[in-house]
Amino acid sequence: MSLIGYAWQLWNEDRALEVIDSEVGESCPRADEVNRCIHVSLLCVQDQAKDRPTMENVVLMLTKETMPLPPPQQPAFFINTVEEEAEERENKSDNCSINKVSISVMVAR
Repeated sequence: MSLIGYAWQLWNEDRALEVIDSEVGESCPRADEVNRCIHVSLLCVQDQAKDRPTMENVVLMLTKETMPLPPPQQPAFFINTVEEEAEERENKSDNCSINKVSISVMVAR
């Protein structure tokens, strides 16, 4: 799993602060600031470019603690687990040939 995928998974489980190295995390005085940075970073890597904040908005989000943040959506480079991908392929018969001998899977470079 990629770092983005790992951070996304932890965010969804309300454990986002676990993405921080334990040695760095111990010296961090304000967990709420770190959590906000993680939140903003997940907003910046959302799948749809139109959903991502501009750099001007990123600066505002990071400097104004009272500014409400929208919930992040799935990151663009999120990679599902192997089991989920296999299950999706089995459930989508339109991705297979009639005799299910070959499967075409799109893979980003």
